[in-house]
Amino acid sequence: MPTTAAPQEPHVEPYVQAGEHTRALHFNIHEVQSRMRLADPHALDLEYTRTMMGFLLFQPAPRQLTMIGLGGGSLAKFCHRHLPRTRLRVVEINPHVVALRDTFHVPPDDDRFTVVLGDGARVVREDAEPCDVLLVDGYDSQGLPARLSSQRFYDDCCAALTPGGVMVANLHTGHRRFEVCVDRIRRSFDDEVLVVEAADLTNSVVFAFRGRRPGARRRGPLRAAAGLDPFVLETLRAELAAVAAAASRRPRPGTELPRGAVDVA
Repeated sequence: MPTTAAPQEPHVEPYVQAGEHTRALHFNIHEVQSRMRLADPHALDLEYTRTMMGFLLFQPAPRQLTMIGLGGGSLAKFCHRHLPRTRLRVVEINPHVVALRDTFHVPPDDDRFTVVLGDGARVVREDAEPCDVLLVDGYDSQGLPARLSSQRFYDDCCAALTPGGVMVANLHTGHRRFEVCVDRIRRSFDDEVLVVEAADLTNSVVFAFRGRRPGARRRGPLRAAAGLDPFVLETLRAELAAVAAAASRRPRPGTELPRGAVDVA
């Protein structure tokens, strides 16, 4: 397994809770880190993960996608299956989480999919290969680590993107440092930011763009550009509509969305 240098510190071992229809990853009984449907292991069971896929409105066919945080692999599996032209790299700092990849049906490494054991903050700071999409969902047993929410980290995230690239960060809406994190992201990305509250009201998904924020795409061009089948678009329909609506509420001079641009229903 590829590795990058990671801080030498103890990592809490998660546990798996099996239900009749689902399998969930936990650090404690009160919070679900990831959840998989046994009947459809590649589905996005948690609503906020579907909202994070809203990046498809802005980057429908990314060449390189980097994820910070593996968890139960929900986003990794979905992208691996439905974005066949995209190179995917997932960075996870906790070896106990990586050890559960087979339990959650995470695919093996191949020429376009790699799970890296290492420090995500260091990867975005030191990696010379830019990415089109950067998904940040790296939580541990204590919540959002300081190394993944500092001003320097968000600065590095912006620098790690290609021009027009997008960072997507999952934040807990009720966290005491939520507004601090959003403000840092705004500073790092020159306020080219959208904040979309997930329907569960416990998570907010922040989309931050390197360069001017583009308008959301219509549903038809999205399908054609990304090669997505109607089933996938239907799976993400409500969340794509929410992200597109957020984009349409904040037009910029000269970049107003054309009539119907948010038609993803």
